[in-house]
Amino acid sequence: MILLKLFIAFLKIGLFAFGGAYSFVPMIEREVVQNNQWLAKEEFLEILGIVKVFPGAISIKFATYTGYKVAGVPGAIVANFANILAPVLFIMAASLVYSKYKDVPFVRGSLEMIQYAVFAMIIAVGIQLVDKVGVFELKNLFVVLVAFALFALTKIHPAFIIVGAAVYGGLINSITST
Repeated sequence: MILLKLFIAFLKIGLFAFGGAYSFVPMIEREVVQNNQWLAKEEFLEILGIVKVFPGAISIKFATYTGYKVAGVPGAIVANFANILAPVLFIMAASLVYSKYKDVPFVRGSLEMIQYAVFAMIIAVGIQLVDKVGVFELKNLFVVLVAFALFALTKIHPAFIIVGAAVYGGLINSITST
């Protein structure tokens, strides 16, 4: 029964999370925290921080973590299979349709508006994930501003920005706790 629940939850994520990595986060949170209580909100946020450090798609890493936590290796396999099933089928169908209809104004307009909807969802996730009071502490605001500047203005890989923030946070916490 738990494998079926994992399959359905991650199939929904794969079916309805459009737009890339961070558009998946609200769907994943709804399924694994709110709907199924496989992860507590705090654990979800901690795992979100952890999965950003490792390469690969966020949804695959969450499917692996959640599936494994809930049902071991079979759970991880089922959750990942369900997660990629819909996108694989969609891309196969879309490649046929896109090559034929990419210049139709309705199709171009639809794809453009999806980008703006995903942009809005990414901003909403960012606002939900941050401690709204803590973000204005000097040490935290420093990380926000430096990370934003590095990401927006340089070609530094995001993984290096994340690792840098982790090292900075570890050092600051070590210094202030002694």
